[in-house]
Amino acid sequence: MYYDPSTLSNINEIQTNHIDLNLKVDFEHKILDGSVKLSIITITDNVNKVILDTKSLNIKSVSQDGRQLKFHLNNDIDCFGATGLHIELDKPLATGTKFELEIAYNTTIQGTAIQWLEPSQTVGKKHPYLFTQCQEIHARSLLPCQDTPCFKLTYSANIQVSNPLRALMSAISVGEEEVDDGKSKLYKFEQKVKIPSYLIALAVGNLAGKEIGPRSTVWTEPEVLQDAAWEFVDTEKFIALGEKLLTPYEWKKYDLLVLPASFPFGGMENPCLTFITPALIAGDRSLVDVVAHEVSHSWTGNLVTAANWEHFWLNEGWTMFLERKIIGRLYGEKESDFHAIIGWSELEEDVKLFGEDSPLTALQPVLKGVDPDDAFSRVSYEKGFNFLYHIQQVVGGPEFFEPYMKAHVEEFAGKSIVTDDWKKFLYSFMEKKFGSVKKDALDKIDWNGWLHSPGMPPLKNEFDQTLSEECNKLAERWNLARNNENFEEFSPANIEKFTTLQKMAFLDRLLEFPPFSHSSIAAMDKAYNFTTVRNVEICFRWQKVCLLAEYEPMFPHVVKFLTQQGRTKYVRPIYRMLNNTKKGSDLAKKTFTENKSFYHPIAATMIERDIFRESSN
Repeated sequence: MYYDPSTLSNINEIQTNHIDLNLKVDFEHKILDGSVKLSIITITDNVNKVILDTKSLNIKSVSQDGRQLKFHLNNDIDCFGATGLHIELDKPLATGTKFELEIAYNTTIQGTAIQWLEPSQTVGKKHPYLFTQCQEIHARSLLPCQDTPCFKLTYSANIQVSNPLRALMSAISVGEEEVDDGKSKLYKFEQKVKIPSYLIALAVGNLAGKEIGPRSTVWTEPEVLQDAAWEFVDTEKFIALGEKLLTPYEWKKYDLLVLPASFPFGGMENPCLTFITPALIAGDRSLVDVVAHEVSHSWTGNLVTAANWEHFWLNEGWTMFLERKIIGRLYGEKESDFHAIIGWSELEEDVKLFGEDSPLTALQPVLKGVDPDDAFSRVSYEKGFNFLYHIQQVVGGPEFFEPYMKAHVEEFAGKSIVTDDWKKFLYSFMEKKFGSVKKDALDKIDWNGWLHSPGMPPLKNEFDQTLSEECNKLAERWNLARNNENFEEFSPANIEKFTTLQKMAFLDRLLEFPPFSHSSIAAMDKAYNFTTVRNVEICFRWQKVCLLAEYEPMFPHVVKFLTQQGRTKYVRPIYRMLNNTKKGSDLAKKTFTENKSFYHPIAATMIERDIFRESSN
């Protein structure tokens, strides 16, 4: 039996194997209009209906072999969509019956998967733009489908757009042709490797591309292209290391699309076309670890996939672990360990935000009746990473664990799995390869504490502190200096040899102390000029230090930060902190209300809930 609390489709009766999309992009009405053909097979006997996930879609007709079928759709929706698109089949079907349904439909502006941008919201200011974001359960507002990762499917698509715009998808381009007397172009795509529905992705805009490797092109608006190509030139190194650690790269192309600033995530691992935020273009390649993360998803998440969102850590914890393996190979284990130390701080912050006892801080949470977006946090990433790191230590280190990593991908490639599948294979591999001594070691792990208990992990891994020592010492000096307000000992020389990560760690450490005085904040900014820093990770942390101190001179810079990029990792905490200051609450609400259309619907919903719910509590 298949289980996914986040789908309304009849997943234990039918399975979709292929999707064929034919859509026309209508920027005037902000809709995608056309049809989808679903290739379906029955997986039980006596199937007389098809139930698909939909949200904010206008369903026009449903047909099978040219015959119109009866369907009904409840218009009352919640986070999961309607009660499902119910389609009545002509007759009951036996197990293993293959059939096709064609559904004519259009999206609506209320859909949460698509963000439509006006020309003014792009870099070039001349052309409109759209992009989709389907993770976790938003594919159902892009097309009627079985919106669950428990099944994987192939897809093809024909996307018609007006010239001079270009369409890109999470698939391989197989051609393009002029249509509509040259006014439009039809872009054709195929994805032959099976993927879950949340990895179907589309972007349309004034896009240009530049090759940055033997299998990689970076795409973006022309105005940003050269900077993006320089920033992400090391992409092939990440792919090659992933192959060396695991298995050959299966997806043929690994392109990057740098999206407009409203993209709500650092990156999204759409196969063949990773979406990334322009905030990563720091000018010094200091934030490209996000690309290493998205490359890693090519194996862990895209090739081996969590079967439902309760097991999301199998995607993100594994990917974080692989990302840090790649970083260790490129830059050394001390650098990898430093990333892990910073990740632990981020985990502590999210656990504190949710609450130590929140069931959503369990590595394997129960999500029945819960919107998976509400459970999204660093828990699946960092708690998952620390769990795998702990297991690596328990079984004897990388020399024993890395062969298992490769075997894990080989065993589950092309499949969707749950945590029990992963655990059984871990035991089987370790015992078969290295004997009962490894099984005995695994038996000593606190499995329940790691997987099912809320809060921080049951133990803290030890990482090399070399790169963090100087950061911590400097933070301690500032904490002592606040007592006598003697800041003359501080100067730019304190951090001139710090890497970006060290500056981030220094600011993280400051946040562990009580709020600093305004004179301390002013002295710190005079010494280090953090307010003018371009790097978003440093800017984000510096603004948190200032907001914790309710330092009002920072408020205009905060507003600028909130309205220039829409990554939820940054804007949600900053909005919450601004909203919680005595004189910033009205400013937070005003800023959000005036700029709501700038944010992707997923981000806007979260921010609105944060700042207006907090005010009413």
